[in-house]
Amino acid sequence: MMTPPRLVPLLAQYDHASQRLLARLRGPTMNSGDDVDVAVPPFTDGEYLWDPVPGSWSVRRKEDGPGPGATVLVGAGEWGRDGGRPHPYPPPITTIAWRMHHLTEMLLGRADWTVGDHSFTESEMIVSGDAASAITSLEEAIVSWRAALTAVDDDALDAVGHSTYPDGGDAEEPFLEIVWWVNQEVLHHGAEIALLRDLYRASAAVET
Repeated sequence: MMTPPRLVPLLAQYDHASQRLLARLRGPTMNSGDDVDVAVPPFTDGEYLWDPVPGSWSVRRKEDGPGPGATVLVGAGEWGRDGGRPHPYPPPITTIAWRMHHLTEMLLGRADWTVGDHSFTESEMIVSGDAASAITSLEEAIVSWRAALTAVDDDALDAVGHSTYPDGGDAEEPFLEIVWWVNQEVLHHGAEIALLRDLYRASAAVET
């Protein structure tokens, strides 16, 4: 199927943003933006779970219970992600682990509620307790959402409710608006994760 012309720049932006994020996480190098390869330090479990400030929301073993201000650990398996509604205000600072799981869940969920069987829920998703598994899950989610994008025709871009993802405004918005929204989610969470990596490295340098 030919990619609708209106989708071409958004798909290119998604590809660039998602691959840049993966490179920032797994290395061994990434393009600095001026065609210079910059070394990417190994992404460790300690960094993945690092609390940038006391009381950060994160992913945790369920046996340990939710973190400060959270009322539930969302997800399936041994680990869960801090959550609960209504969210506290001001919003809590979140760890790299929390942000990666949030992004992974959103991409997988929207893919399922667009071209899947519309059954995905956050409660059934396995929460990664280590850095390597989290990267693998994120990459799989990136691929899943891209497959949903490349399955649409031009009419689908204007269709309200083409995605029926329940944790957003998808059912009330043209699909093209959802594509734009997901791109900005990848862009801004990718930037947050990159900044937290920089802060972790700087804090480790200060401590030594």
